[in-house]
Amino acid sequence: MREGIRKGTPEYHRASVALLFAGLAIFNALYAPQALLPVLTSELGMTEGEAAWTISATTGGLALCVVPASILSERFGRGRVLVISALLATTLGLALPLAQTGHQLIAMRFIQGCLIAGTPAVAMTWIAEEIDSRDAARAMGLYVAGNSIGGLLGRLIPAFALEVTTWRWALFAGAATALVFSLIMWALLPAQKRFTPKAINPRNEVSAMLRHLTDWRLACLYGTAFLGMGMFVSVYNMFGFRAVEHFGLPPALAGLAYLMYLSGTWSSARAGNYVQRAGRGRVLVIAATLMFLGATTLLSGNLWVTLTGLLLFTASFFAMHSVASGWVGQLATRDRAEASSAYVFFYYVGSSALGALTALLFQHTGWAGFVAAISGLSVALVAIAVWLALTVKRSAQ
Repeated sequence: MREGIRKGTPEYHRASVALLFAGLAIFNALYAPQALLPVLTSELGMTEGEAAWTISATTGGLALCVVPASILSERFGRGRVLVISALLATTLGLALPLAQTGHQLIAMRFIQGCLIAGTPAVAMTWIAEEIDSRDAARAMGLYVAGNSIGGLLGRLIPAFALEVTTWRWALFAGAATALVFSLIMWALLPAQKRFTPKAINPRNEVSAMLRHLTDWRLACLYGTAFLGMGMFVSVYNMFGFRAVEHFGLPPALAGLAYLMYLSGTWSSARAGNYVQRAGRGRVLVIAATLMFLGATTLLSGNLWVTLTGLLLFTASFFAMHSVASGWVGQLATRDRAEASSAYVFFYYVGSSALGALTALLFQHTGWAGFVAAISGLSVALVAIAVWLALTVKRSAQ
């Protein structure tokens, strides 16, 4: 088998930039309506819980299709699935502003989520297969950084556009940007050299995923994906309502809160360096603990204290995700695509399920009950991270 792509080579540079733009495109498209949720409740007559489904439906569709996308990548190649997924999903985004009802928008967002699935399903596997293991952590960090910047742009572009136009044109502006990012990724992504096609056998692929669930180390990482992403999306779904209704900010100004994503860009890019110095387990525990501290701070009635908590929560989440996702590829010595797909599956099931449930909780109990639930989930996350780190350390001795 060929040697993996090494840092410092032109191919590594192209691959890194392409993966960055893959994250920019997909996560721009994935969260485009989130900054518009308070406006959608009035323009389309939706409740807070219904508006949150414009996000949950997309992540739910993504979760349902991530395994089929992974199976297809075993036969047709990671790069091909990644490119087709990104181009189709971002092209469909151009049609979202045509929705006349909330239900139509939710339905189209579900389809978009199904199309998006191919990119996160295979991106981590592409890195694990094509990038040399000594440089994979840094490449993964850059990909996750692209995710955070993409998520930031997906929220900021519609939020700022809303100041000068309607929510429909605001949503179109975000979709057009995502499509441009997809085209750049397509142009730069290197051809795979370490991929070996396999015959498609869904039963074998599903069996491989189930085998990964029997590995308690991977199962713990899947648990961190479910809880971490579920909490993260929940907080950003509902923070817009908190900013507008409690702090009295206009929607566009409230959208500036998504600049917190830049902290995730920084922390995910740095996470690989921290892992090399302190180890994955220790970094995972620290990140989960800081997420808990950030979550509890969100209960404050002071805007600046709340924003500080949101900053800490965001940076910690992206660091945790970068470490956990990269760890999956290292622990799975076989059937890596299925291992990564299982991680992505639980990641987005958490986003969809917890995002929808906590939105209903917010609708009926308000911000205090919502933050209490997020804090409780954070405690569970810390417990899983601590147990995983200690057990892995003992087994290595």
